[in-house]
Amino acid sequence: MLTDTWDPRQYDKFQREREQPFYDLLALVRPAAGMRVVDLGCGTGQLTAVLHQRLDARATLGIDRSESMLAKARGAAPAAGLRFAAGTIEDFAAADGGQRSAWDLVFSNAALHWVDDHERLLERLTSALAPGGQIAFQVPAQHDTLTHLLAEELAGAEPFRAAFAGWRRSQPVLTPDAYARLLYRNGFTDPNVELIVYPHILASRDEVVEWVKGTMLTEYKRHLPPEVYDRFVDQYRVRLLDRLDDATPFFYPFKRILCWGQRA
Repeated sequence: MLTDTWDPRQYDKFQREREQPFYDLLALVRPAAGMRVVDLGCGTGQLTAVLHQRLDARATLGIDRSESMLAKARGAAPAAGLRFAAGTIEDFAAADGGQRSAWDLVFSNAALHWVDDHERLLERLTSALAPGGQIAFQVPAQHDTLTHLLAEELAGAEPFRAAFAGWRRSQPVLTPDAYARLLYRNGFTDPNVELIVYPHILASRDEVVEWVKGTMLTEYKRHLPPEVYDRFVDQYRVRLLDRLDDATPFFYPFKRILCWGQRA
């Protein structure tokens, strides 16, 4: 079993910046009476509770693989019809009809990019929907930016290449038009796909490192011994800050792809 490297405190350092895409995605959802909702990759559950309340859902299930994130979710005040469970998106997508109910909404806020083969994944998530059900997800589209390319470059340099023992971080995120085609192919006749660049104003360029430590770098941390990971972050910081403008405050553009569709 993979080590849980998610840290709710690190992730929440930029809570306000991370929340806006959720609200923009939620605005695409069409509310209906008595909805049954599943939130894949729910994290700390704070936004899952908002989702449940805003939709006035009959039942909402938040699923996350990180027990440390779920501990915060379970520690919040309970709401009728809202519950959380440990699990992976892959297991949910692979479950057969006896284990998987027909959902009115499959929702995922910044989590599907951790899962490979989005073509197959969307096909399976679609099959979990009831007639007229909706899918709504958003994924970061930062894989071609300096923050991610430098991490990949450093992972291929020694001594880190040997420490990773052949592991390389996968990149499953597709283009917006590819997601639109996939949604249409899976029976969403009027898909809505948007690429949005969110302007994050950080105190300094040093905060960019803190940002990625809460998300992207957690995957590198999972595959390295602690002392080697610390060296990895130190060298990553030096390389990244050397390439970023030394502006205060620092403008950090963050690209996300928002996707929504409803089955006929």
